[in-house]
Amino acid sequence: MATGGKIRLAPTTSDPGRATFLELFFDLVYVFALTRISARAFEDLIEEDAGAKAWQAVTAGGKTLLLLLALWAVWQGTAWTTSRYDPRHAWLQCIVITALVSSMVMGIAIPRAFSTTGLVFAVAYVVAQVSRPLVLMIALGPHVYRRLKLRMTLIFSATGVLWITGAFLPTNPRVILWTSALLAEYLAARFGWPVPGLGRSTVSRWEIAGDHLADRYQQFFLVALGETILVAGFSYSKGPYGGGHAAAFALALATTIVLWRIYIQRAGQIFAEAVTKARHPATIGRSAADTHLVMVIGLTAVAIGYELVIDHPTMPPAGPWLAMVIGGPVLFLAGRARFEYEVFARVSPSRWIAALVLLAASPLLMRTPALVASAVAVLVLAAVAVADARRAAGRPPEAAAPPF
Repeated sequence: MATGGKIRLAPTTSDPGRATFLELFFDLVYVFALTRISARAFEDLIEEDAGAKAWQAVTAGGKTLLLLLALWAVWQGTAWTTSRYDPRHAWLQCIVITALVSSMVMGIAIPRAFSTTGLVFAVAYVVAQVSRPLVLMIALGPHVYRRLKLRMTLIFSATGVLWITGAFLPTNPRVILWTSALLAEYLAARFGWPVPGLGRSTVSRWEIAGDHLADRYQQFFLVALGETILVAGFSYSKGPYGGGHAAAFALALATTIVLWRIYIQRAGQIFAEAVTKARHPATIGRSAADTHLVMVIGLTAVAIGYELVIDHPTMPPAGPWLAMVIGGPVLFLAGRARFEYEVFARVSPSRWIAALVLLAASPLLMRTPALVASAVAVLVLAAVAVADARRAAGRPPEAAAPPF
């Protein structure tokens, strides 16, 4: 641990390194938090008549997505910080520990975030978001980035008022305020954290440790993939253990393996190389943030689909249920197609063809057992993995060619 007084925290572009043990420990919290997201969505989908009331399912899903986006915002902000400054320094470790504790509290509060634990969730989120730039502003001293941290502190403090105020309001106004706060934070980040009188930044000029940031995104993807395994295991371990339930569990494991294979095939292996070779590493890093968010949302939907199919393998899936079983893989493929573009400046046809096949099959799958829908999803995904393997067979490894 680097210690000392008020120091300048230099960007680590010259020594990207791997993620520290503390960062990996931080990621473990998100295994728990993502299981809470899946559990909340599952509860909404199995409520009485939830399958018949599509609008209720949509609004419930929207609220769960809002909570997932808040979790992602905390993780991404922390990952970017440790990729711009030395994560081994005491100040940075304080930031990561604060984010770790806040994320754990948010995870605990997720199931009842729109009823009894809203204030707990909001306070934990605001503490994580405000403390990060505030601590850096103190630690940086007269560093050129200190002005940026001041603007970030002001913006997160302003949106924090919306988060805290919303926690005291009924569900609908709470959703409106929290959504407005997240949107304001997202737009502020996109436009360089503008504050009247203090200017704004150009993200493409930010210095980051590209290898470290790529490593962090890959690790979070593995966290989300691990969450799908946990959900499948917990669901099947509850019993009963009939043939249909066992088949659903086997399909869940097969789907997870295929999803991993599709992600890692070449683009996932050399993502760090693509970030390093990019003209503007911060730009590809920001693009990859959105890409991995889409894939993580898809994996979360896949996990919810696992639980639904394992619990009810022979029941025809209602629309909201099918949206998890089929929509999850479609979202993953959409994110993976964008990921491929970020690394190679192209997209393989197998991605969008598979997504179209899954969408076209959805109306027919609503009339079949949920187990059939799960089987179709894994077969289509497996076809994508086979197409990737065939394209790479007998050829030299493709080099990264990022478009940014």
